[in-house]
Amino acid sequence: MESLYRKYRPQTFDEVVGQQHVVSTLEHAVCEAKINHAYLFCGPRGTGKTTMARLLAKALMCKLGQGHLPDGSCDQCKAIANGEHPDVYELDAASRTGVDNVREEIINRVSFAPVSGQYKVYIIDEVHMLTTAAFNALLKTLEEPPAHVVFILCTTDPQKIPETILSRVQRFDFHAIPKDELVARLVDVCTKE
Repeated sequence: MESLYRKYRPQTFDEVVGQQHVVSTLEHAVCEAKINHAYLFCGPRGTGKTTMARLLAKALMCKLGQGHLPDGSCDQCKAIANGEHPDVYELDAASRTGVDNVREEIINRVSFAPVSGQYKVYIIDEVHMLTTAAFNALLKTLEEPPAHVVFILCTTDPQKIPETILSRVQRFDFHAIPKDELVARLVDVCTKE
């Protein structure tokens, strides 16, 4: 049986709850084709950082093309939703903290062209867990990224990220979801179940 948080994970920007300030900024960036090469999504656990990272990846890869918000119906969007897209890499920095992991999984592969999408998207969850040496290795790539690469760094602890990294990302602060919005979402899920 599929867990409820996976079953009801937002699949479009419209479905995101409690982070309208992030949603509207990213929607405008996508519609105006003003994509940054690196983002930092930070905030408390369970506020939608990784979900938003996947939605941004969908927006970059969607068959609707630049300037359109993804509706989740194309093959690219479905592959991202299922965690099967060959150009979207989700890395858990909590279990891969070392410089060798960063070199092997990012730096040595970043210059290769995307397989089926327009971009290669690296979503690094709990990025604050990387070692100093790993951050230093990542820094060079963040300073001079290939045009086809977008990094989305997610963390619950942004103060542990070096200033050199922070100065090269566009930061989005996620907030705790307001109680009324949370209750409305739970009512919706309960009704559907």
